[in-house]
Amino acid sequence: MDPIFPIYRKLSNSRAFYKINSPDEFEEIQVLGSKRFHYTHQARQYPEKLKIMDMIALEDGSYVESDENEFNRLMG
Repeated sequence: MDPIFPIYRKLSNSRAFYKINSPDEFEEIQVLGSKRFHYTHQARQYPEKLKIMDMIALEDGSYVESDENEFNRLMG
């Protein structure tokens, strides 16, 4: 079964939050103290695409589920 996008994830330490828009694109919010930085990433090379697959799979414990409300709250 194909995933339904967007998919929300965060690092287990809650220092980075992700909105996965497609198998080739995701947005990232990095939290550093009281500051937040927003980036959009395009996966063009295979290792970048693997990172997205890892985020979706939640296999190694580095990433945990998040949700749209949590991501949007950080976007401000």
